[in-house]
Amino acid sequence: MALRKKNPFLALANSYFIDSPQPSTISYWWNIGSLLGLCLVIQLATGIFLAMHYSSNLELAFISVEHIMRDVSSGWALRYAHANGAAFFFILIYAHMARGIYYGSYKSPRVAVWVIGVIIFLVLIITGFLGYVLPMGQMSLWGATVITNLMSAIPYIGQDVVEFIWGGPSVGNPTLQRFFALHYLLPFVLAALTLMHLIALHEHGSSNPLGITGNIDRLPFSPYFVFKDLITVFVFLFVYSSFVFFNPNTLGHPDNYIPANPMVTPASIVPEFYLLPFYAILRAIPSKLGGVIAMVAAILILMILPISDRSIVRGNAFKVLSKVLYGLFLCNFLLLGALGSQHIEAPFIALGQFATVFYFAYFIVLLPAITMLENILFYIGQQQK
Repeated sequence: MALRKKNPFLALANSYFIDSPQPSTISYWWNIGSLLGLCLVIQLATGIFLAMHYSSNLELAFISVEHIMRDVSSGWALRYAHANGAAFFFILIYAHMARGIYYGSYKSPRVAVWVIGVIIFLVLIITGFLGYVLPMGQMSLWGATVITNLMSAIPYIGQDVVEFIWGGPSVGNPTLQRFFALHYLLPFVLAALTLMHLIALHEHGSSNPLGITGNIDRLPFSPYFVFKDLITVFVFLFVYSSFVFFNPNTLGHPDNYIPANPMVTPASIVPEFYLLPFYAILRAIPSKLGGVIAMVAAILILMILPISDRSIVRGNAFKVLSKVLYGLFLCNFLLLGALGSQHIEAPFIALGQFATVFYFAYFIVLLPAITMLENILFYIGQQQK
């Protein structure tokens, strides 16, 4: 027997990355998972080296970032790789979740995989927000002020919670030190959650585009899927490198290159582009507490997909109505992202409220109704045969 199967540690790796049987029909959309793993490794590696030179002092944070950019050997590459890596991480996780929703990857027996994935998404959002604050530019300071102030909407104890997070009467040195400590810690929590995600996935294997059992025709992960993954890895590294080395500031906000000034409020306070849809949902609700609840619910509601999808057929490959509904949901999500970057004025207010209602209606009303209608049509078609 080969050593990779005899040794307990190598046997574990072998069962995941060499002999793991995968459906032969899975497409390149399934490669996004490996790209997300690569992004996590890049973020951990670059983040650890950046932390060696970063100062979590309110007076020195912006200067320390400039020091990394100008004085540290290849520091500019580390900083740009980390900043753009975060943006690509979110782009890929949105694509990964969109694929999962389209192909019904959340349905039994992979409910645990989906739920852990949603938790990973939530932790990633928190980690990304904390990291956005660390450079202490204008948008960092005011973004931290606005988002942490949302906690004041909690009845009775809201203001106390805000001041506890700040460590004082406003965003200050204790706030930055806490955010830095958490931003350094949470990626390792993400790594642990990723392992749990893989363990849960390994139990039943990947789903496939056809939505049928993949046990009929499976191939070992190596060499076929390893080579297939490498193709998308090279494509990803090419695109990612083009941003890091040639367009490093395209995905960032220009105001964050201005040192934080609590006496000057930016014309428009917005988060990074990958959080704009949830920011639009927050602003769509007139009540502050209602907006906070809606924003958190917009993420957690993803967990009810295994319940709200009543279809007897996995995925949308053979369902016309579900395809149309999915397309509308995707367009609506992109609309929310566009609205999140606009000023709070007509007609963006009404559009934001409509898009928010549609977003929640998709999970609670539209998806259950459409899938049950398709079930009825399926049974009628079977009886006519």
